[in-house]
Amino acid sequence: MHIHGNIKCVSLGTRIIAFLWDYVIIAGYLLLLVGLSFLIRPWLVPLFTTSALLAEITGFIFITLPVYLYFAICECSKSHATWGKRKMGIVVSGIRSQSIGLGSSLFRSALKFLPWELAHFMIWHMVIPSGYPDSIIYVLLATVYGLILFYLISPLWSKNKQTIYDVIAGTVIRYKE
Repeated sequence: MHIHGNIKCVSLGTRIIAFLWDYVIIAGYLLLLVGLSFLIRPWLVPLFTTSALLAEITGFIFITLPVYLYFAICECSKSHATWGKRKMGIVVSGIRSQSIGLGSSLFRSALKFLPWELAHFMIWHMVIPSGYPDSIIYVLLATVYGLILFYLISPLWSKNKQTIYDVIAGTVIRYKE
């Protein structure tokens, strides 16, 4: 743990463990969706086979949006943390340790999940021909991996151990006081 000003900086390892705890919830939700998909398969198939755009929108509504809202709502709530962050004793706050509002939390989460959503976009356009040239798909693939790598290493050079999306959103992960 490093201390800068009044912020006790959280290590990348602690953040990853918190995310893995959150992934238990995400995986449970995904398993629920898989189970439900067997029950409503006839209605789902056209949503994922008609066009890449329809598949992307459907995937966003059923997968990305609920996960995005889980993070955004939990991190601007009274606890300032998702379940995983609470288990690790960390919270999301403004750079001066102030609470963040819903708008800031939604913005932070949108930045955080941008690579995930770009990956979904790319995958759907690879699986269902959409007219995009392969070069665009490969550029997006490189962008996804580049963003993920940048997100992972950006805390290494930030004085408050912030990811680039935390720097842009004006937020920081700190230990709960």
